Amino acid sequence: MSVASVICEVRYRIDKMAIEEFKAYARTWMTLIERYGGTHYGYFISREAPAGAAVSFPRAGVDETADIAVALFSFPDDSAYLRYRDEVAKDAEGIEANSRFDASPPFISYQRVFLERLS
Repeated sequence: MSVASVICEVRYRIDKMAIEEFKAYARTWMTLIERYGGTHYGYFISREAPAGAAVSFPRAGVDETADIAVALFSFPDDSAYLRYRDEVAKDAEGIEANSRFDASPPFISYQRVFLERLS
């Protein structure tokens, strides 16, 4: 088990017709992560690029679609992250959120990636 920080990015394809529901989902998980020892850096929803902001490396890069949201959070280490997972599964608000958003998720899909800081 690693003692390095657990840094996680979750990238969503959101359902634009369910944006208010997605905001409720985001508020719930920010609260739960913070309640159980994590640091949540927020949810970020895609927006239009500023006029004239071309992609820096056009042979390699593209502008992303407008239905993306990203969440970023961290825990001090693997043990703290796994403790959060155990505790949130028993938390009344966590149980309700899992039930509510599993039945009707306000997103089409998501990808989760664990990151480490480059030094």
